[in-house]
Amino acid sequence: FVAVLRSFAIPRLICLSWHSDLPPPQIEAFKQGFNQKLQEGQEKLYRMWLDWSRKHLKDSGDESPAEPEEMECLTLLLARRITQQLHLTCSEVVAAVQGLPCSLQDKLQQALGASKELHAAFSVANSFQDLPSSVLARSQRELAAIQEYMEELLDYLKNNTPLSWLVGPFSPREERE
Repeated sequence: FVAVLRSFAIPRLICLSWHSDLPPPQIEAFKQGFNQKLQEGQEKLYRMWLDWSRKHLKDSGDESPAEPEEMECLTLLLARRITQQLHLTCSEVVAAVQGLPCSLQDKLQQALGASKELHAAFSVANSFQDLPSSVLARSQRELAAIQEYMEELLDYLKNNTPLSWLVGPFSPREERE
């Protein structure tokens, strides 16, 4: 889950670095601060979920925890939403990296394809039994690869600001007489 959230955060950091004059050490400090906030947000989300679960149990008068089927349904819904957001984020990143080295663009294109496949697999499943075990195992590897590619992109941008970002697009000027 952390890997997925970081996959969303890294493109946002890239966007900030594109539109920012921050030097690389400040970008790195921002990234560390963001990771701290991400961790705090995850903990808060977990506490909110626990509070909601307890309240739901109290309101329903049921002292037993949520049924496994209900938990599975909620988990699958969360997986669908996360993979959808991951796919949208990867699409935005791929569209924005034109002009960077082909090897980096190819990796990001692979990330886009992997996110599309993951979203497609989770979208059609009605339960985790509908997902082959190979999909679940592959999803973990693909999420790790997506995170690695996004971090590689961020490192590249931190160390190699594209010339067009510094001086703007090159276009011929009209001669004035």
